[in-house]
Amino acid sequence: MPLKALSRQEVDARLAELPGWSVEGDRLTRAYDLGSHLAAAALVGDIARVQDELDHHSDLTLGYRTVTLAVNTHSAGDAVTEADIALARRVEALASGHGAT
Repeated sequence: MPLKALSRQEVDARLAELPGWSVEGDRLTRAYDLGSHLAAAALVGDIARVQDELDHHSDLTLGYRTVTLAVNTHSAGDAVTEADIALARRVEALASGHGAT
């Protein structure tokens, strides 16, 4: 079944449960700060595994001590869908385990 775009109100309601996440343009975004470059790289590896498991991938950027994600669903017209929300929830759980803020 194709994913449908969420309305802005639906996105905002879901983001209320995802502190730090926001909408920039047509994408969900989040930046994490970590204690070191190695910690940031480890988080990227864990996020990549979850993305493969969900078969849903974000733009994922590794900085010196930062990790940034931006995601939407191409097959839904580059809109935010439940798949993006599900990925954000999984990433949040991972990030806290890595000590990300």
